[in-house]
Amino acid sequence: MTETYALAALWIGLALAAALASIWLRVATSLSEIVVGTLAGAVLGTAVLGVDQTWIKFLAGAGAILLTFLAGAEIDPDAFRRQWKEATAIGLVSFFAPFLGCAAGAYWLLDWGGQASLLAGIAMSTTSVAVVYAVMLEFGFNRTDYGKMVLAACFITDLGTVVGLGLIFAPFSLKTVLFVGGLAAAALALPWATSRFFKRYGGRPSELETKYLLLALFGLGALAGWADSEAVLPAYVIGMLLAGTVGRDHALIRRLRTLTLGLLTPFYFLRAGSLVSVPALIAAPAAFLAMLLLKIASKSAGVYPVARAFGSPNKVSMYTTLLMSTGLTFGTISSLFGLSRGIVDQTQYSALVAAVVASAVVPTLIANAWFLPRHLLPKAEVAEGGAGVAATGAERR
Repeated sequence: MTETYALAALWIGLALAAALASIWLRVATSLSEIVVGTLAGAVLGTAVLGVDQTWIKFLAGAGAILLTFLAGAEIDPDAFRRQWKEATAIGLVSFFAPFLGCAAGAYWLLDWGGQASLLAGIAMSTTSVAVVYAVMLEFGFNRTDYGKMVLAACFITDLGTVVGLGLIFAPFSLKTVLFVGGLAAAALALPWATSRFFKRYGGRPSELETKYLLLALFGLGALAGWADSEAVLPAYVIGMLLAGTVGRDHALIRRLRTLTLGLLTPFYFLRAGSLVSVPALIAAPAAFLAMLLLKIASKSAGVYPVARAFGSPNKVSMYTTLLMSTGLTFGTISSLFGLSRGIVDQTQYSALVAAVVASAVVPTLIANAWFLPRHLLPKAEVAEGGAGVAATGAERR
C-alpha cells in the first residue's frame, strides 16, 4: 500500500498545484488541471503517474459520472421549458456542423480513410459537459437561466454524438435494447422513488442520500458499460430527471460538490491531460492543428448565427459559441473507441485526443478573457469583484 499512498499523494499534489495556478492565473480549475496533467505526463511519463492503474481509472471515471450528474441536476425544469427551443437548436447545430466539417476536413485535407474521417467527425462534434459545468460553477452561471440553457444545449449535442457513434460504428444488439429499456425504467421510477426515499430517510449523519445516488449512478453506469455505451450518458439523464428533487436540495448539492470537486474530478482532468502524447504532436502537428481549427471554425459557423437568431447580443453569442466549442469526455471516449477497434491508428488517435484536450482549453480561455458576459453573472459575484472572485468561488462554497 505504500506505493499506492505515494501515488495518491502525487496526484493530489498535482491537483493542489493546479488549483493554486487557477487562482493566480484566474482561469477555471478544470483547465489548469488539464494543462498540469499534460506537463506531468510529458515530464514524468504515464508509467510513473500510473494513469492505467485500475483505481486511478475508477476515480477518474467516477469524477466524470458525478460531475455530469451534477450538471444535469443543475438544469431547472422550468427554465428548460422556457428555453427549450434555443437549447435544442444550439445543441443540434453544435453537433452537426463540426461532425460534417471535421469529417470532410479529415477526408479531403488529411487524406484519412472514410471510416477514420467519420470517427474524427464524431470525436470533434462533442461539447464537454464536464468542462462547461466546471466553468459555469466557477463563475456562478449555473444559477442563471443562461447557464442552464447552455448546459441543456450541451446535453443535446452529446446525445447526438452518442447516437451518431452507435448508429455508424457500434452494432445494435440485444444488449442495446436492454440498456435502453433499463434506462427508461430507471427514468420512470427514480423521480418517484427518490422524493419518497429522501423524505423518509434524508437528513441523517449517515448520508443516505449520497449512498442512494451513488448506487443508482454506478448501477446504471455498469449497465451502460455492459451494453458498450458510456456511464456518463445515464448520469446526465438521471441528473436532469432528478433536478426537481436533488437540484433543489442545496445542502446535498454542496456535499456532492465537495466530494466531486475535492477528490474525484482532479483525477479525471489530470488524467485527460496526461494522455496527450507531446512527442507525437511535435513529430506530426498538422493533423492536430487541422482538427482543432476545423472544430472551432465549424462550431462558430453553426452556433453563433443560431444564438444571434434567438436575440443574444454579440458578446453573449460569442461566449456561448466558444463554450460549445469545448470538448473532452465524449471526444476522448470516441477517439479511444476508434483506436480499440482499429478505425484509427495511433498517430491519428494522438492527433484527435490532443485536439479534443486543446479544445477544452483554448476556447474557454478566449471566452473568459474577452467575451465573459459579466452582466449575466449573479449579483453577488459582480458585487464581490467579478471574474477574479468568481473563479475562486467554488472553493469557498
